Amino acid sequence: MAAASAAATISKQMKTYSISQLAGLFGLSRSTLLYYDRIGLLIPSDRSKAGYRLYTQRDHDRLGQICTFRNTGVALAEIKKMLASDNTPSEKILENRLLEIGQQIANLKSQQQVIIRLLKEMTRDVYGPAIDKQMWVKMFQAAGMDEPAMMKWHAEFESRSPDAHHDFLISLGISQIEAEDIRCRSRRLLNKSR
Repeated sequence: MAAASAAATISKQMKTYSISQLAGLFGLSRSTLLYYDRIGLLIPSDRSKAGYRLYTQRDHDRLGQICTFRNTGVALAEIKKMLASDNTPSEKILENRLLEIGQQIANLKSQQQVIIRLLKEMTRDVYGPAIDKQMWVKMFQAAGMDEPAMMKWHAEFESRSPDAHHDFLISLGISQIEAEDIRCRSRRLLNKSR
């Protein structure tokens, strides 16, 4: 049994891949593997008698790691460092990448908000508010809400996201003064309920 296991291990280690085979397994181009070889990221373990690159299972596994790190957006130079070192530098590189992604997400959210605001302004000029105060009140009433229930809704909105509440009120086409009045009454109601 042990001999069979050892033979299977040797057989697995002996398995080789051509550059096209290995590239195909990972959905990469042949030129990508040539580039990885040129920069020293993935050097084939062997060459055929004709001089063609041959990759072992170990090379296959290393390419799997490279692809995983590339999918996180880590630069090739950083991946090379990660694969050449112990875990400490690797952890630091991944932590830095995580921070970069967080900043990119924050930037994208900010851009998204600017676009939303611009679209609202553009469509408001053409069509007026999509839903105005009168329509909103009628929808609340149709849902069975009376004036105190509506104020409770506004108070909850104000407590959870004051800026969004303000933007919402303005989007209904009401004046700044009326929006501030609704927000003040909402805050008073919140203070009473505490």
